Amino acid sequence: MREQVSIGQCETYDYQMMRDAVVSLLKPLGGIEHFVGPGERVLLKPNMLAAKPPEAAVTTHPTLVQVVAELARGAGCEVLIGDSPGLGGFRRVAERSGIWRAAQESGARLAPFDDTAERQGTGTFRRIAVARAYWEADKIINLPKLKTHEMMTMTCAVKNLFGAVVGAEKPAWHLKAGTSRELFARLLLEIYLLKRPVLNIVDAVWAMEGNGPGNGDPLRVGALLAGINPVAVDMVAARLAGIPADLLPVEREARRMGLPGSNWEDVEVIGARPDDVRQRPFRLPAGLDVQFGLPRFLKQGLRNHLMPRPAAGKGCRLCGVCRDACPPKAITMTNSALAVDQGRCIRCWCCRELCPHDAMEQRRGVMLNIAALLMKKRRFL
Repeated sequence: MREQVSIGQCETYDYQMMRDAVVSLLKPLGGIEHFVGPGERVLLKPNMLAAKPPEAAVTTHPTLVQVVAELARGAGCEVLIGDSPGLGGFRRVAERSGIWRAAQESGARLAPFDDTAERQGTGTFRRIAVARAYWEADKIINLPKLKTHEMMTMTCAVKNLFGAVVGAEKPAWHLKAGTSRELFARLLLEIYLLKRPVLNIVDAVWAMEGNGPGNGDPLRVGALLAGINPVAVDMVAARLAGIPADLLPVEREARRMGLPGSNWEDVEVIGARPDDVRQRPFRLPAGLDVQFGLPRFLKQGLRNHLMPRPAAGKGCRLCGVCRDACPPKAITMTNSALAVDQGRCIRCWCCRELCPHDAMEQRRGVMLNIAALLMKKRRFL
């Protein structure tokens, strides 16, 4: 049976337009009642990366969160809204992003991810700790934002579930699995398989391109996507964004694992077509991995030449956020300068993702510039 993904157009975040668009989007999938029912505790998992306003396109828009919460409550559910922000406390992020108000307007309850429940994995990673509120919910509705991502090329349905990992556990996983995009992609997929969302609804009314997920540029797309299988939803989202399949570590790893929805032939698109919605391909991050396809021994030897390196730019205020967030502790800071130990750096880009001043730059060598040019040429052949 093919994995169904519904695409609907929604031009603005006007409340009534969003509500009508979500109802229409879910109708061919059976409506919200097909996924949740009376008496169930339903957790909505938006993207709450940082304390940024909705127009920055960093977080899931609060209007979508409010509408889905209202629809679930209308189906008789108790609704919680939870995440573990990458930068800043939960309340500050919820207030700044508008999700605090969305919870108040919809009657949902906010559930900060601050307590963990360790569970037995079934694949490469045998023990995975996720938020207790996430694990104990009867149903999960995943509400990702469609954005480019400097480490994984794109963040959407599968990557958004990494937010179920609480606080300091995130850097620990980056350190354990982040040295390889393939291994980190497998981790993301195994987190998804640990507790599968019953529904994924993607906010792509305004998406993000460029150096996402925190410092890219908002891009108006005017679309919503929905489906049961997050791998299939990501396949369609990538097609909508015009991102080549070989640049998507999660999709490559899903195919290696033989997961449903990981091949385009497994997916049935309902409603609008991706190519009809997209006006042009998303501008991709400047620091993508250009080592794909190289033997492992060459990757290790050429790593510092074929990948950009982080370095503090002129806007650095020595606030220490990047130093504290760095999984391998490769960043040191004095009273007047910030330094990155390139030997210890694993190129996870947490420093750039979480820098509140967008001051961490990517420095590129000659070999990387040549490789990036070849990748760009291949992309448009």
